[in-house]
Amino acid sequence: MPYLQSNIPHFKCWVRKEFTHNHTAYHGEFLHAMAIAVTTMPCRCLSFQLIFTGIEADGEEEDTVHGGAMWARMPITALVADIPLEEWPQPMAVHDAQPWDCSSHYHSVYVLDRATPCPWMAKIAGEMYPAKYLFTVDYTESEIADDPAQHKQSHVLQLLDAGEWTGNIVALPNNRVRVTHPAWFETGTGAPDFRPSAHIHYSKSDLDYVLDVNRIFDNLYNDEGDDDD
Repeated sequence: MPYLQSNIPHFKCWVRKEFTHNHTAYHGEFLHAMAIAVTTMPCRCLSFQLIFTGIEADGEEEDTVHGGAMWARMPITALVADIPLEEWPQPMAVHDAQPWDCSSHYHSVYVLDRATPCPWMAKIAGEMYPAKYLFTVDYTESEIADDPAQHKQSHVLQLLDAGEWTGNIVALPNNRVRVTHPAWFETGTGAPDFRPSAHIHYSKSDLDYVLDVNRIFDNLYNDEGDDDD
């Protein structure tokens, strides 16, 4: 089980340059980079390992300084997708970009293949926006992460047509997204009648079963009952 950092399906992005200068300068400027790994720290948003490519945004002087430089733990709110944009997206508050912080250092990173081809719908600040799915981060080995009523995944997405937020990278749990795929299923509308389960399901929860040795060891090596075919 990875601890702290994992490789990810890397993606190209733009980085809000003020994040590289302690927010004291370069507001409204961007540096090009590749996000190559993700970091999870409890009570913080996702952050990323970056390699800067040395490419400046259109209209700015060519950058030959930053290419190959690296940055660790760049917050998700610093990243903008490398997609055609009419204008740079407005910054998002952390609670909009990732409403649930990371719940553990221990995590897994994976791609939900069956949920990948078509756009997702992302609910942010009460509105639904189309988004491109990138990958998922899941957590364990903490009280919150392993509580069935509190567990949250982080689905990392690029916002596609979200007004002033188009292009921002976000990380949303299951209860803030819908997957779409018209060939496989009809996408619903409205609020699903769901309630988080507070139950933990395991084989030894039934005391009658635990105390019945014959049932516990009723396997292929138990001769009893062989004549009942």
